[in-house]
Amino acid sequence: MSAASNERTREAARPASELAGGDPRLDKLVDRLPPRVSETVTYLLKPSSRWVRIPSGALLVAGGVLSILPLLGIWMLPLGLALLAEDVPALRSSRSKVFDWIERRKPHWLDPSVAKNDQS
Repeated sequence: MSAASNERTREAARPASELAGGDPRLDKLVDRLPPRVSETVTYLLKPSSRWVRIPSGALLVAGGVLSILPLLGIWMLPLGLALLAEDVPALRSSRSKVFDWIERRKPHWLDPSVAKNDQS
């Protein structure tokens, strides 16, 4: 068995409280990210990273609002809102609705069998 599959097995055995953000759907989406980005997002979603997550989320939302400027883009807005949803209950319910939509309309996004290199 490869080291990658051993790591996936350990991740699958983790309780929900240890998942990125406490939501298994979020954890599946984070697993699809490139390794370096995945590690960063997983770090930001840990409960102990709250004081890094809140300013990062606020800066990403501000960057998304200013998306007409170079180097900033609209991609920053949903990422910032997702980070802030960990600490703001109103955003958490909206995030849950977005995950419900993803499960209905884009179930392949949550499919663990899709390799990171096979994404399109």
